[in-house]
Amino acid sequence: MKIPAGLTRREFLKLSAAGLLGGLLAEIGWLPAQAAFELPVSKQGRMVYSGSELYDAPDFNARKVRLAGRDEVLEIVAETTGGNPSDYNRLWYRFADGLYTYSGWVQPVETRLNPPVQQVPPGGQLAEVTVPFTQVHTQPGSRYRRGQRLYYGATFWVLDVITNPDENTTWYKLEPRREKGFLYVQAEHLRLIPNEELTLLSPVVPPALKFIHVDLTSQSLTAFEDDEPVLITRISSGAGGTRTPSGVFRTYHKGPSIHMFNQDDQADYDLPGVPWVSFFTGTGISFHGTYWHNDFGIPRSHGCVNLNMAAAKFIYRWTAPVVPPGEDYIHMPGQGTLVQVVP
Repeated sequence: MKIPAGLTRREFLKLSAAGLLGGLLAEIGWLPAQAAFELPVSKQGRMVYSGSELYDAPDFNARKVRLAGRDEVLEIVAETTGGNPSDYNRLWYRFADGLYTYSGWVQPVETRLNPPVQQVPPGGQLAEVTVPFTQVHTQPGSRYRRGQRLYYGATFWVLDVITNPDENTTWYKLEPRREKGFLYVQAEHLRLIPNEELTLLSPVVPPALKFIHVDLTSQSLTAFEDDEPVLITRISSGAGGTRTPSGVFRTYHKGPSIHMFNQDDQADYDLPGVPWVSFFTGTGISFHGTYWHNDFGIPRSHGCVNLNMAAAKFIYRWTAPVVPPGEDYIHMPGQGTLVQVVP
């Protein structure tokens, strides 16, 4: 995918500096440029907020038919344009019951069950949740006390495989969250990620030709290989008093699964299994996948650059340094792919 109208990367960035990038991106679309990393066509949507409105038409002024509960899973039968022409996101979903809702309130999900493995390598193996949500238990069995839910696309380290003969079920033992002990989830709800999905993308491209441009005004991210954009996507950057810092950075430390929580223990957020995290500051600001909203195009994070799962995984695999399979984190100061964040 070439930059539209024969623009060079330099000319593209000049548009950003002039505040005109948003109009250009609206013309060419916001989807990942590489089809292999687009989000799968989803047949389901998980409501991420309690009390989300369902309407009889794709418009905030339409009749509200009912409120959906958090984690209610509905069948998506169509995508449509709705809302007001000035809305930053005009995508709405139509469900099987004929009702509509705003896409920002819905996480596109699937229900993909996986055959359990018999064992994992020493030190564990990375896995991703492939169902709308799965329930944590304190021991490997459904009768044991429940913990919090883990959501579609989140990533975790599987440490062991345990069979419960009383239930004839198989469970994965996951790495503990902070100090709260081990997690146990039904094995069929997680897909073990093969090593080939953790290798570097575009390895023949010289590292110096890879470049990430983040435009906070247009809420967009563009990844370049020399003059060619290989990813153009919406983001959600930091809001309020936690704005994403502008400047020039590098993706010098990374991890495929990070537990993010409020360092002040004020319970503002507690997000286990945040996937595909590429940090570019020493204060924890990163690119990462997002399962708690689908409202890209408007600032709403605590400083990080929220991305859809496919875009986050692309950035994680495309940038330097490469996290070797089996490693949960790498830290290489002074190295990494160049990132420019402009106001």
